Amino acid sequence: MNHKMWYTSPAAEWADGLPIGTGRLAGMVLGGIEEERIALNHEWLNVGCNKDRKNEDRSRYLPEVRKLLAEEKYEQATLLANEAWGGNGGISGRPTREDSYQPAGDFRFSLDHGDASNYRRELDLEKAAVNITYDADGKHISRTVIAHLIEDCIIVRIYAGEEPVSGNFRLVREEDPRCDISYDLGNATIIMHGAFHGGMKFCVKADLKIRGGKISKAGSNMLRVEGAKEILAFINIGTDAKGELPLEECRRHPIPAKSWDRLFTENVAEHEKNYGRLHLTIDADVPDIPTDERIKAYKKGSYDVTLPLLYFNFGRYLLCASSANGELPANLQGKWNQDLMPAWDCDYHLDINLQMNYWPAESGHLQDYANALFTYMEKMVPHGRDAAKKLFGCRGIWFPLSTDIWGCATPESYGWSVWVGAAAWLAQHMWWHYEYGQDEEFLKERAYPFIKEVAAFYEDFLVKDSDGIYQVMPSQSPENRFVGGGDMPVTICVSSTMDVQLVMDVLSHAAAAAKILKVDGDKIEKWEEILEHLPPMKIGSKGQLLEWNKEFEEAEPQHRHVSHLFGVYPGDQICPERTPELFEAAKKSLELRLAAGGGHTGWSRAWTACLYARFGEGDKAWEHINALICDYATISLLDLIGSRVFQIDGNFGGTAAILEMLLQSYHEELHFLPALPTVWKSGKITGIRARGGFTVDMEWRDGKLVKAGITSVKDRDCVIKSGNSSCIVRDSWGNPVNCRFMDGKIMFHMVKDRMYFVTIEK
Repeated sequence: MNHKMWYTSPAAEWADGLPIGTGRLAGMVLGGIEEERIALNHEWLNVGCNKDRKNEDRSRYLPEVRKLLAEEKYEQATLLANEAWGGNGGISGRPTREDSYQPAGDFRFSLDHGDASNYRRELDLEKAAVNITYDADGKHISRTVIAHLIEDCIIVRIYAGEEPVSGNFRLVREEDPRCDISYDLGNATIIMHGAFHGGMKFCVKADLKIRGGKISKAGSNMLRVEGAKEILAFINIGTDAKGELPLEECRRHPIPAKSWDRLFTENVAEHEKNYGRLHLTIDADVPDIPTDERIKAYKKGSYDVTLPLLYFNFGRYLLCASSANGELPANLQGKWNQDLMPAWDCDYHLDINLQMNYWPAESGHLQDYANALFTYMEKMVPHGRDAAKKLFGCRGIWFPLSTDIWGCATPESYGWSVWVGAAAWLAQHMWWHYEYGQDEEFLKERAYPFIKEVAAFYEDFLVKDSDGIYQVMPSQSPENRFVGGGDMPVTICVSSTMDVQLVMDVLSHAAAAAKILKVDGDKIEKWEEILEHLPPMKIGSKGQLLEWNKEFEEAEPQHRHVSHLFGVYPGDQICPERTPELFEAAKKSLELRLAAGGGHTGWSRAWTACLYARFGEGDKAWEHINALICDYATISLLDLIGSRVFQIDGNFGGTAAILEMLLQSYHEELHFLPALPTVWKSGKITGIRARGGFTVDMEWRDGKLVKAGITSVKDRDCVIKSGNSSCIVRDSWGNPVNCRFMDGKIMFHMVKDRMYFVTIEK
């Protein structure tokens, strides 16, 4: 049951619906009885007016801003920076706002029948299918909705066991003064055309295919089916985002000449290729009650230790459904949005949210679905080069804090958007893809060129002070401010802790990549010289890791961001073995932030869970996973920010936290069950990935590892952090493997693609 979410009533609102998607297309199925509503999205469908935003040359302001910072005139420096680089200061031309992600409309239908009984609404995560069943008028009616990955369309099947079914089918979109809607109606086709004033054009096309019965027109936007034994609806969406007519995009996906059974079976197989790579099971009873009742009981303290497992599986499913065939990465709401004016334009925020969306991709064995992120990053490079040159007079690339489908590198407003760490943080994901997969071709052709662009920016942007220390000027801790810096929402400073950590992260990866590829020896020397002369991270009077370069008074001690803890997770600049004092200081910082009321969004709770997993405190990580479910989720487990605003990053961050609780692989050392929560006493996971090209299977009992199986994508040594445990390693044939033991670690050599088994001696 931990791959199924099910309910005994339709969704009361959109956020309680069940999501499906191909990556390009998305649908939210509400499961109505009197009328079904499937809310539709297309990944490129934006208003489409703002793609021509350009940067002006503002680099002349940089010396004066730096002078003010050197004089510790933080308020004046912040105000000047806002004038220089803020979107409202004239930097980007009109309009200054980013583009807004839009709903395509709804596919709706109502069937001819009386009252329904025995209703069930279900999302099968393994089969990627929404099923709605009920009894009415002596018939057992089944409605199934899938997002077909091969045909790249949404398919609805209605069937009543060969009994005749009749009903009305239509396309509709909420009234929008910015958008003109018209319809074309064929003998078995409905086409809804949309055109935003001065912006994007789109169309939604629904084709009906029936067995038995007849189809007739029933209005400008409606078809009627009478007496059909089976009804199939094929839905597609097209836009002119890439220069073609919207209907042409739809026509590239014609109605497949396949039976329903074949369509369904092949889609399950295609989905399973990725979703099925990893399986996690917990030895505990699963309540056989509807998911909303499980959540309600969980909030009241029920001992349902497998509900977080369902949350985990749902997170992996969402990554599949929002990325599979997509050309764009998952945005703030994945690919699902019903609002004409969505929160934060449903855009891409690059100071945690977009990155968190892909935190579970590599270790969660969904690495193929990170490609949309990489493609988007590469698309931004020309814009980023232009921005780096015009805004700061630097080589390399600079990305803003937030952007949209066009990938413009243009700030909206200084307080939020001009921050120099966004591209560095995204570069981490390309390095991860290499670390986990060991694909040197990817490193050479995609990762290293991008990382090198970011490194070039820092080579020019960093300022060497009188003590020979490279400072980040101007700098900020994203979206946060300190007392004495003025009333702007963000205060600029010199070398925030996060910015220093990001420089460490990207330059160390640049140097490592260059050494692997045997290129750019002169660059390696420069990068390593910078790394040796960066500002040290500092510990404050309360034993906490400082967020800024001085112990400023926090304006918001409860702030939702914990940017200065990047070096703990997702970075690795702070760890218990190499920087134990900073590790403890980071833990203290998190405790202080939470004590002040922090962690008050879904994604912030998810990041907190990841941090506690990295701290090795599984029960505390578990507490925050619980909070995600109890306080920040709908009844369909979609993540919330605020009371009812859906934002998907918390789903992905929570999934990543559970992976981090089960396996860590920093510095390519495997650490089994580093933060296993007490309540998950016994269980098994197969297919979890680790840095260094490893894939790991593990089984544990009574909180202790029983055995692990490890494979590697290449011949290499394997290092396992074993503590005081006594381990035996055998190869696939059961032969003992020669091991070296040193400082609580086991080392042995592995042959590519061969399974090695590690067992713990009692």
